[in-house]
Amino acid sequence: MSKSIASLCPQRVWENFYALTQIARPSCHADNALEYIKEYAESLGLKAYRDEVGNTIVKVPATPGMENRVGVILQGHADMVPQKNADKKHDFEKDPIETVIDGDWVRANGTTLGADNGMGVAAAMAVLSDSSVVHGPLEILVTIDEETSMAGASGLKKGELDGKILLNLDSETEGELYIGCAGGLDVNAKFHYSEVETAEEDIAVKVSLSGLRGGHSGMDIALGRANANKLLFRFLKYAAANYEAMLSEVHGGNMRNAIPRESWAVLTIDSEDKEDFMEAVEEFEDMFRAEYSGTEPGLSFSAEVVDAPKVVMDEMSADDLINAVHGCANGVISMSSEMEGLVETSSNLAIVDTKEGITEVKFLVRSSIDTAKEDIASSIESVFRLAGAEVEMSGDYPGWKPNPKSAIVGIVGESYKKLYGKEALIRAVHAGLECGIMVGTYPQWDMISFGPTIEHPHSPDERVNIKSVERFWELLKDVLKSIPCEK
Repeated sequence: MSKSIASLCPQRVWENFYALTQIARPSCHADNALEYIKEYAESLGLKAYRDEVGNTIVKVPATPGMENRVGVILQGHADMVPQKNADKKHDFEKDPIETVIDGDWVRANGTTLGADNGMGVAAAMAVLSDSSVVHGPLEILVTIDEETSMAGASGLKKGELDGKILLNLDSETEGELYIGCAGGLDVNAKFHYSEVETAEEDIAVKVSLSGLRGGHSGMDIALGRANANKLLFRFLKYAAANYEAMLSEVHGGNMRNAIPRESWAVLTIDSEDKEDFMEAVEEFEDMFRAEYSGTEPGLSFSAEVVDAPKVVMDEMSADDLINAVHGCANGVISMSSEMEGLVETSSNLAIVDTKEGITEVKFLVRSSIDTAKEDIASSIESVFRLAGAEVEMSGDYPGWKPNPKSAIVGIVGESYKKLYGKEALIRAVHAGLECGIMVGTYPQWDMISFGPTIEHPHSPDERVNIKSVERFWELLKDVLKSIPCEK
């Protein structure tokens, strides 16, 4: 470990976090991390195992004198979102994350950091090894695939855990306590297209949109950032109408819960239109930069001549695809009328991908109101069905209804005020927390979510504030000490 990381406080938390950054753990490929956590607990003499779906569970006896306290579960997820800058060579299934101390923050070198949710998991691990932490009966639950399918939370069996209080350590603003979250629903559209031969007089041009900031499709959806897929298809509609451009392939985004940062397409145009077309790309770049001058300083839209493909997408299929993507709902749909500043419903046009006669378009719709979530998903379905696509819904998970009067909210709030002399803010979050799923299996749980300050998760700009980690750790220790006795 570098000296700069080793010197950070609290040292046990940062040591554990560093260890996690050295284990490749993108969603669906986090087994090594889950095994590492299990073996770490076993090395301390604790009972640890993997459940039926692959979650790691650790059973921790109470410290002396705390045996009669209410049982607590510390919960986080092992997987991270794999995003990198275009010029960064990094294999998320093999390579460790390169951590960098940058003033008051820790970030990665050109990739996501994995502080979401590695920092919460690192804190739970520190509780296991720090003998100064006072606590009642504890269980640690580290889940699989939170960032993709929430399979770990969904597959958790009734009776696996004994605790009655769940502390979810997956929030991203220190000083804010989260007591509710949005639910989500995946919308998947599929177009079938025919291939036609490229005209002899045509040349091929690859247009690329890059340099966007992206981010978490829940936490960052209200920040006014551009969606690479939406901007690219805006140009594609113009190119088809003004240059009779034919579409060969298009690709954009790679994670449902990340706002797409890059998108590109290969088009064919008449060779005589080349100069005009290139000027149009420059004009669109200027237009996009002007529209997003406050949020996307690195936006780049470029074109280059490439080898002409033998075939292109048939014109009708391309038009249907372009019109559907250009016309579909994306971004913030509505704001909450009950909680100021909270996004209520949103849609993220996350992925567009062509391959062997099929174009797939994938969305993640979120809402704190299930009926609103279903309505927006249905409206997207309508647009794509009218365009001739097959559409299916999947991955539906519920939101977590806030309960401001719960006992654990009061306990954590009191601890925060005692430690820092001010009230913590009570919030709901426009992102999916596993609490909403697990409460269906364990309705008796009293739940709250809190964590350190993590900015721009799900993008290479992700960073965690160093001082906030220390405050988060002190709060966690005080909360564990303050858990009441069993009645």
